[in-house]
Amino acid sequence: MRIDLNADLGEGCDNDEALLGLVSSANIACGWHAGDARTMRQCVRWAIDKGVAIGAHPSFPDRENFGRSTMHLPPDETVAGMLYQIGALAAIVKAEGGMLAHVKPHGALYNQAVKDPVLADAICEAVRRFDPTLRFFGLAGSGMIAAAQRAGLTPVEEVFADRGYQPDGSLVPRSQPGALIEEEEQSLAQTLSLVRDHRVTAIDGSVVPVNAQTVCLHGDGAHALAFARRIRERLAAEGIAVAATA
Repeated sequence: MRIDLNADLGEGCDNDEALLGLVSSANIACGWHAGDARTMRQCVRWAIDKGVAIGAHPSFPDRENFGRSTMHLPPDETVAGMLYQIGALAAIVKAEGGMLAHVKPHGALYNQAVKDPVLADAICEAVRRFDPTLRFFGLAGSGMIAAAQRAGLTPVEEVFADRGYQPDGSLVPRSQPGALIEEEEQSLAQTLSLVRDHRVTAIDGSVVPVNAQTVCLHGDGAHALAFARRIRERLAAEGIAVAATA
């Protein structure tokens, strides 16, 4: 058994290089919510050196609020913004001798697309137009996965080690209690349940079936690096290998 571990990088934290030694996929911020050209290039170089799959991590144009503000943009504007950000990272990846592997939206862009099919379709249309061979990371079982399928993309169903789940399989909004799992052992137990048992316990106690293909490890927490090491150790103890999706 194997699972992909991904982390959002290039967002201003000082542990990106170390995290790249523990994950199998990297989602690199493309400048709109965090990062810049220099940061993108450095993260790309580290990822190539460590054999980590490189993905673009585009967002709404919302640097002031780290891409977490709700926005309602016309589909054409969403497509253009996605192409702009993916293209910027792809140019750096190509110049450094690497290959772009996937796209994962960030923040509000991601969370709104879970339940907004028009937005999800616009995001996936941009990926399809840029390169239909790119894999698309979206919340497992959500409308993002359906949109990727409609666009002819290869979806990768993502789950979260440290986020609370609602009974419908969506994430608890960050503005509500239970959104973040602070207890490390609880996060580890949830990760194993998601990966090994294909299910997660929602905040109301109900059990939700989940198809986990990649696990997101947030790289911006105070203990992100130590937690990533513990997840790797726990997965290895369970006989679960870590590898990027093919």
